[in-house]
Amino acid sequence: MATAMTSIRLDTHLADEAAHILGVKSRTEAVHAALREIVALKKFKSLMGKHAGKLAFEAHGD
Repeated sequence: MATAMTSIRLDTHLADEAAHILGVKSRTEAVHAALREIVALKKFKSLMGKHAGKLAFEAHGD
């Protein structure tokens, strides 16, 4: 993973709440986790939009 030092202004209360909700120990980890989540969400939405109505799901087992 490429990393770089940067300086950003954060709402510390929001960053601390995010860290708590995401189960991480630091604000840096919270920012990284939140960025991963939003990238995954955008990719998922794009995939769903691209294949909307074209996929069939079947239940297994019963």
